[in-house]
Amino acid sequence: MAKISVIYYSAYGHTFDLAQAIEKGAKDAGAETRLRKVKELVPEDIIKANKGMSYGRDLQKGVQEATLDDLTWADGIAFGTPTRFGNTTAQIRNFLDQTGPLWGKGALAGKVAAFFTGASTPHGGHETTILTLSTFAYHHGMLILPMGYTIKGSVDPYGPTYISGDGSKPVGEEEKRLAQEFGKNLAKVAQKLAGK
Repeated sequence: MAKISVIYYSAYGHTFDLAQAIEKGAKDAGAETRLRKVKELVPEDIIKANKGMSYGRDLQKGVQEATLDDLTWADGIAFGTPTRFGNTTAQIRNFLDQTGPLWGKGALAGKVAAFFTGASTPHGGHETTILTLSTFAYHHGMLILPMGYTIKGSVDPYGPTYISGDGSKPVGEEEKRLAQEFGKNLAKVAQKLAGK
């Protein structure tokens, strides 16, 4: 059985929706999973003043915060973040920046890495965000699993994505289906590479 961690940041809940779909797909493929959010860095007064962020935080209350152990435990890891100006969020970057000790030991080398993201508009930075995340995996010697066009209906070869509009548009059922299929693929590939 493969061990899959889904590590993500989600301010409004959209990336959380994709993270849950990826985890479901991995579980459906027989994997043991960990769903983990990274630490929030936005000040409390800003979150309280923003209905969307308050809703997103309440939605994720039961999700444990990610630790480095969630990376070393896993055979495959899906990393997710909304895009911020075509780049990753500070929250996911802060978490990844703490992995220096793991890099020094080669603890993530050979593990499977996969990525997912979303933006408010089409062409709002989906590809650049995933490509930016992938540099982390290169430095750790991880093996990157793209979505490709191998899943029927796939429109983005880099990984599962969504478009949220002004934040009120929910993640669609088709986007969730693609994320679930991607989670299945991640679990299957990680299991083969781990020799399980």
